[in-house]
Amino acid sequence: MTESIEKQFDKGTVVYDPASDSVGEYQGKAGPYALLRPLGGGREWETPPESLRPATPGERLRAGVRVADSRSSQHSQEPPVPVRDCAACADLAGLRDDARARRDGSAETDADVLLRRHQRRYHAPLLGLEEYALVPDASAGAE
Repeated sequence: MTESIEKQFDKGTVVYDPASDSVGEYQGKAGPYALLRPLGGGREWETPPESLRPATPGERLRAGVRVADSRSSQHSQEPPVPVRDCAACADLAGLRDDARARRDGSAETDADVLLRRHQRRYHAPLLGLEEYALVPDASAGAE
C-alpha cells in the first residue's frame, strides 16, 4: 500500500489525515508510514497512509487560517505598561483591566490601542518611542 501512496500523492500535496484530524503536506514515506508536515511548517508526523485523501478546499482554508492566526499571535505585542504617575495611563489601563475581567477581547484591544497612542503622544521620549503624527489623506473622499 505504501507504494500506491507514493503514486497517489506527489511531494507537497495537501492531504487530510483522519487519524489526527489534521491537514498536512505530504513529504514522502517513512517505512510503512506516510510522512506529513503541518502547513506553515513545524514538526512532521507519521501516519498510516491508507486513509489519507486530498484535503477539501474548506479543510485547506481552515488550515491556512490556523497558520495565519498562529503567526499573528506569535508576533503580537505585549500589552503596554502604564507610565507611573500618569492619570491618563492609569485610566486607560483600568479600562483594559475591566474589559479583561468581562472577557471582552475587543474592548481590551481598544484600550491597548488607546494606551499606546497616548504613550506615543505624551511619553515618547521617556519610553524611547518614535513620535508620529496623524495626517489626513487629502486624496480620500468624505466618508
